[in-house]
Amino acid sequence: MRRFIKSRPYVPVHELRRRFLIEGIEDEVSPMTTGQGTLYVGLPEREAGFLGELVKAGEVGCELLLDPTSPGVVGVFPMRPVARQ
Repeated sequence: MRRFIKSRPYVPVHELRRRFLIEGIEDEVSPMTTGQGTLYVGLPEREAGFLGELVKAGEVGCELLLDPTSPGVVGVFPMRPVARQ
């Protein structure tokens, strides 16, 4: 997941679900603990935890909902590019 996010300028959360065949109910939302507090993302708990670790490490950033203002994640973007070898 990290490599996929880093290879694109922006990835909507629904694209993560589709690309990695993440199953779950349509309206599933899980808390994601970050350095800025708790955010909510439309992923199962395991994947939300992994994404939260990437955010804490400064690997990816999150775009939040603007209307209504809430800590809901709608997409992610890389903070540092992946080094090519």
